[in-house]
Amino acid sequence: MERWQERVQAKRHAALEKIPIDWRLPKGFLQSIKALESESTDLIALNAIRRSGLLSSSELEITENYTASQLVKKLASGSFSAEAVTRAFSKRAAIAEQLTSCLTETFFDQAIERARFLDDYLQREGRVVGPLHGLPISVKDSYNIKGVPSTIGYVSFLDNELPETNSTLIDVLLQLGAVLYVKTNIPQSMMVADSENNIFGRTLNPLRTSMTAGGSTGGEGALIALRGSLIGVGTDIGGSIRVPALCCGLYGFRPTTGRVPYGGIVHHGLPGHPGILATAGPLTTSLTDTELFLTSVISAKPWKYDSTTHAIPWLPVGGNVAFSPLRIGVLAEDPKWPLHPPVRRAIHDAISLLKDAGHSIIQLSHDVKISASTGLDLSLQYFSLDDSNTFLRHIEKGGEPPINALKVLGLDKPSTNHSKCTIQDLAALDLKRVGYGDAWSKQILDLNLDIIIGPGAQNTAVPHDSYGLFPYTVMWNLLDYPASIIPFSRVSKEADPEPLVFEAPAQGPPYDPEILDGLPCAIQIIAPRFHDEKCLAISKVVDSILNGKR
Repeated sequence: MERWQERVQAKRHAALEKIPIDWRLPKGFLQSIKALESESTDLIALNAIRRSGLLSSSELEITENYTASQLVKKLASGSFSAEAVTRAFSKRAAIAEQLTSCLTETFFDQAIERARFLDDYLQREGRVVGPLHGLPISVKDSYNIKGVPSTIGYVSFLDNELPETNSTLIDVLLQLGAVLYVKTNIPQSMMVADSENNIFGRTLNPLRTSMTAGGSTGGEGALIALRGSLIGVGTDIGGSIRVPALCCGLYGFRPTTGRVPYGGIVHHGLPGHPGILATAGPLTTSLTDTELFLTSVISAKPWKYDSTTHAIPWLPVGGNVAFSPLRIGVLAEDPKWPLHPPVRRAIHDAISLLKDAGHSIIQLSHDVKISASTGLDLSLQYFSLDDSNTFLRHIEKGGEPPINALKVLGLDKPSTNHSKCTIQDLAALDLKRVGYGDAWSKQILDLNLDIIIGPGAQNTAVPHDSYGLFPYTVMWNLLDYPASIIPFSRVSKEADPEPLVFEAPAQGPPYDPEILDGLPCAIQIIAPRFHDEKCLAISKVVDSILNGKR
């Protein structure tokens, strides 16, 4: 056994020891469930967590019967104690971890101690600490929590000192009354859509364990799909919130950068790297909970604590949005990145339902000036500005091998194609980005669009290490447009029976109706920069039309 493997083995043993013995699944149960990446197991259809027998009837009720928005009302009224809710979600998260490897760090004892403090406060003061009082919230591993490791999937980061301060958003969530209890898994490098690393292993998709849960916020996707959390916080620089959401059948929201505080997050790339900025946002089981998170965090005026956060309060959109006909632009399918038939069908069916509801549908023409391909190409140029291969140095320092997803994309070795980027090169790239943004602004203005609808990806969840690139999400990061993912429709081998393999110049993972049958599809709703409130309000309208009878 190599040194890095010994360190990983010790870390995994320590992680298991933090799970109470009576929260651990028997080996026989794990074997019978077949929660393996080599098996096509649907943990949700199997009711795996309920069948484990580890949760009491009250813990099942707390974790399965309410949205986060309903739970905070129960907590505020005293119908549920923060301790009972925290214990229930902590136990469920521990079970989810054993089934899918969705967690990195757990701190259940501290969470329960925090919950008891909140219960005492409510009883003593007769009021809640804040709008998230007593609500357990999970966070991606890259968030710093005082005294909790942040390894972000690198063996070499096991040597790092424990953080002495919290990321800004962590402080805000605590100020709002939330309970923090787990951190969730991510991919080594955080540059791919498969959440696997050599420390914590591969996160499995609860809907089909042989499929990716997405990345880089894949641990959140798996945890929330199993209802081990109702609101999870991720980050997104190319689709890292939206990809896990669409893979796991959840709602994901990418805000405009600077609306949700990003300060104090663990960085592993070139410090001060110019170009596309990452943003923070939620994955949830409902848009009501998305709204709860965004309104609560922004109402806390986080710009007072983080200079990179914009001093813009949340401004609710008027109620007329729910009743006024909308002008909805439909993103054109990019011939270089063709849609899988079920994704195309989901878009078609969504458009039909929206049209039947009285909304105007405007099909956008394919134009290279605004295409997903152009957005992806420009984004990749920004990502490649760091010719120092920072993430590879972190991997090499730990003595560990790169994960397979990096090898598939050719990112496991230093690039030899880099030339020194000059300030003139960066300025020229910025001008291209401005031109791309101007073309989109003109399109929205000329057609008087309220919103854009399109795919979140050309595919649904796909087999591990085959997701590839992400043109239909990263194009909006390049523009810094807010975007939401809404689950809608499913793969059907009866409706779309023909397999599909793309040939150059078309790219993307193949469509296999047999192995993908039944997986969730999704649509993406996009609004111009800083129109986050509008994006969410219209997403709720669209969701009510598409999923209102679900």
